[in-house]
Amino acid sequence: MDTKPIVSPADVKTLREMTGAGVMDCKRALEASGGDFEAAVAFLRQKGLATAREKADRVAREGVIASYIHHGSRLGAMLELNCETDFVARTDDFQKLARELAMQVAGLSPQWVSRDEVPPEVVAAERERLAAEVAASNGPADRGEDIVQGKLDKWFESVCLLEMLHRGTDRRIGDLITDASARFGENIRVARFARMAVGETAPDPDQEPLRPGA
Repeated sequence: MDTKPIVSPADVKTLREMTGAGVMDCKRALEASGGDFEAAVAFLRQKGLATAREKADRVAREGVIASYIHHGSRLGAMLELNCETDFVARTDDFQKLARELAMQVAGLSPQWVSRDEVPPEVVAAERERLAAEVAASNGPADRGEDIVQGKLDKWFESVCLLEMLHRGTDRRIGDLITDASARFGENIRVARFARMAVGETAPDPDQEPLRPGA
């Protein structure tokens, strides 16, 4: 006897609007969760994680370069978002995601895409700085390493795009990429980005200007 709950088209549509997942995926998630939307979202997220891991090693050479210029034209960013096929790259959803990420870069000024890209010497220097800070605070000696690691993780969240929280939510940018990979059925990755603000590279007035051949 089939004990699956009856899932209405309206519920499927609602879940699709919440997650961007496909019709059949939303239907299966609602059936598996007994019609509970929160559980269905969690189901889709777990499925997305598994799917993204399977796709992570696939070549992603297509994509788009998106830009965002803030009001007043004094701040802007460009970002390259990759996928596997030109078909996905040309979709409105993919291009919207790329622009949203470019906006995130402009607003939060990350330095690297992921923690894997941070040079080891930079990580070592930051860890040393945090260790000295923790030692000076006279905290519990037996938890010193754990405290330093926790602070280092928070530092990664402030300098790596994929570790940052999406604007106005409690979800990381990396989660958005994972969801996109599951939704589009392709490996989706941020390749690189650049951020510029007027005045950031203005010369120091007290510094003697460089001369040709110097």
